[in-house]
Amino acid sequence: MTNPKTKIAYLTENELFHGIPREELAEFERTLAMTACQRGRLFYMPGETGEALFILKEGRVQLYRLSAEGKKLIIDILEPGTVFGEMTVIGQGMYETFAEALEPGLICVMSRSDVERLLQRHPHITLHLLHIVGRRLLESQKRLTELSFMDVSTRLAAQLLRLQEKGGNPIMGFSHQDLADFIGTYRETITHTLNQFKHQGIIDIQRKEIVILDPLALERISRTDEE
Repeated sequence: MTNPKTKIAYLTENELFHGIPREELAEFERTLAMTACQRGRLFYMPGETGEALFILKEGRVQLYRLSAEGKKLIIDILEPGTVFGEMTVIGQGMYETFAEALEPGLICVMSRSDVERLLQRHPHITLHLLHIVGRRLLESQKRLTELSFMDVSTRLAAQLLRLQEKGGNPIMGFSHQDLADFIGTYRETITHTLNQFKHQGIIDIQRKEIVILDPLALERISRTDEE
């Protein structure tokens, strides 16, 4: 069983709760649940209006959409410290988005009533939630724009730069299929394009690890369709 102090200590480190006294967060000890989750767990599906806000403590969660044909398009990969399920807190469905655990992890779960009570006492948290909502909607629109107007090389270059910015260089833990799901193409196409980048000296490829050797070249490729 998880120590409640660990839960509170974790909340104080999360940017969503900055500025809230530790003693006030301690009031949520009795209701805040911390639970383990296994790879493949679905936290929500399109259209659902759940009653919880999830805070990822360990592991990774992917947000994605499915086309009518069942093809996956990954919107984001959430890292530890990220909040998700925020749309349910404001009474909205999750649109066309799935949230699924990529690996075993640990999450904190706050009920909607507890979150509402916290928002009433600390209205500035609402701004943090709106920022999260806005960023994810913008990211979703950006991905759909890339899918509609950019070729595979341009989309892949842009995605590699995003992954580098988020997780550093080398880019680790993503298969060719993962990259295909990010930009809406086939695994074979990703493999071919990565090999082209490698031949050009832009990247080096190892097992589930991509080293970016020439970020400026990737930047030029990612902007090809914008010029």
